Amino acid sequence: MKRDHAPAKAPASELRLPELNRVLLSGRLTRDPDRRYASDGTAVTSLPLAFHRRYRGRDGKLAEHTGYVTVMTYQRLAEVCGQYLHTGSAVVVEGRLQMREWTNARGEKQHALEVRAESVHFLDRAPGASADESAERGTPEAGAGEDPAH
Repeated sequence: MKRDHAPAKAPASELRLPELNRVLLSGRLTRDPDRRYASDGTAVTSLPLAFHRRYRGRDGKLAEHTGYVTVMTYQRLAEVCGQYLHTGSAVVVEGRLQMREWTNARGEKQHALEVRAESVHFLDRAPGASADESAERGTPEAGAGEDPAH
């Protein structure tokens, strides 16, 4: 009895890539979070995040670059971020990239590349907490919130 379990070979021109889409960023909010609710009642909060990188250029001199990205949070994560974060808050965001497309009022197609957060770690101390209290509590974290549409 002969068994043929070998998978069909893909053409040489086809390269199969793993489905990998992970983002890990640290930075500070450039504005207060924008919390709103979708028509189905789902909380949605956008976090405008600035991230910074220092590096040595080819000439050996220290160089700096600051970038900006919108971080989207949903459900319970959106509620917590909207309640506790503010302009200047330091965070570490874990999530994935997502492309959002829409049509503006003039009928033009628009698109934006955003980070969809799965978790947001708050790095600032709670108001009134000492350094020892913050160390004992550990890093506050808002857990994963899933958008039912995605």
